[in-house]
Amino acid sequence: MLFKLAWKNIWRNKRRSFIIIAATALGLWGGLFATAIMIGMWETAIDSAINRDLSHIQIHKPGFTAEKQISNFISHPQSVTNGLSEITEIIDYSSRTVIEGMASSPTSSQGVKILGIDPENEQKITDNYKKIVEGSYFGETHRNSIVIGKKLADKLKLRLNSKLVCSFQGLDGSIIYASFRISGIFDTESSTFNELNVFILQSDLNRLLNVESLIHEIAIKTRSSLFVDTVKSQLQLKFPNLAVDSWKDLAPEFRLTQETLYIQMYFFVGIILFALLFGITNTMLMSVLERVREFGMLMAVGMKKIRIFTLILFETVLLSLAGGFVGVVLAAVTTEYFAISGINLSAFTEGLAIYGVSPMLYPDLPIDVYIVMTIMIISTSVIAAIYPSIKAIRLQPAVAIRTF
Repeated sequence: MLFKLAWKNIWRNKRRSFIIIAATALGLWGGLFATAIMIGMWETAIDSAINRDLSHIQIHKPGFTAEKQISNFISHPQSVTNGLSEITEIIDYSSRTVIEGMASSPTSSQGVKILGIDPENEQKITDNYKKIVEGSYFGETHRNSIVIGKKLADKLKLRLNSKLVCSFQGLDGSIIYASFRISGIFDTESSTFNELNVFILQSDLNRLLNVESLIHEIAIKTRSSLFVDTVKSQLQLKFPNLAVDSWKDLAPEFRLTQETLYIQMYFFVGIILFALLFGITNTMLMSVLERVREFGMLMAVGMKKIRIFTLILFETVLLSLAGGFVGVVLAAVTTEYFAISGINLSAFTEGLAIYGVSPMLYPDLPIDVYIVMTIMIISTSVIAAIYPSIKAIRLQPAVAIRTF
């Protein structure tokens, strides 16, 4: 009965109720959609990094990621890859040779990471082959072909089919110089990756190093990101003498940003709700002061103060939930629409490339956020109802009845 009466009391003053509902709805919509954009931006950055070079999991010799020494290679890579095929959650993997070296042109030079790859396997776990803007991704198997980033090409003043000299340390400590011809130029979302990474055929690198096979890194792709931790645990048990790292270990800045984004979101929306709290309190206080005589009559005929307190509490919660529901629905619809169509930020491509973020942004708002928002809205409305409710139950029936 109190619930039904509370709902009717809200609409006694339709204009005032609509204003507070609209304010709550627009505040929540703006806060949630802005948060969805931030979450979508970093989720896009994480996905791009995983598809670019991180993959879901990487296997190295212990200590390799810190020093990247050429002599710190995986001793028996074939036994490792055989073990990977036994784990059903793993769909693909690629073995890489990773060497720190120097790329030089007639005009300049740049420190780079030289990646010796098998293009066929690499295409299964990364999408760099889709980012080729000039030439091909080892389409023609010429000897000493190299694929470089657009930013590196611009810095060294090189173009397609130009010669690039790479120097790096051999297994015996000597410096090896090799001339490569640029067969392809890629342009990924990350300008840093474009400048610091070059790809050559693993067979060419093995020939230059005078070895049959030299594997420093095995990159793994799982069926879903949900399986990463499970697969990592299985690999650690299977290969205790090797370092098994997930993308969260390899790029802790992404994990930290992902975790803090939700804290920032709740803090941001909390500020909005805190501001709305005063508006809701003011609205309910005006409602109570307009109905002083009514409350006096109710107490005079025997209604307990706790029921009056509960009535005002219900009115506040319903008013807040009405605005919150509209705001959350607007945010959900807007987020879902742009999650499909995307937001084109190509005007800011250069700036976003510094952080490895794609110019096409797809907002994202996890389902558990809506549950937390509902709890926050109800909590805010309960707090907002306290002062008006106390004001009402402190009325003296004899005095309140004579109020006009």
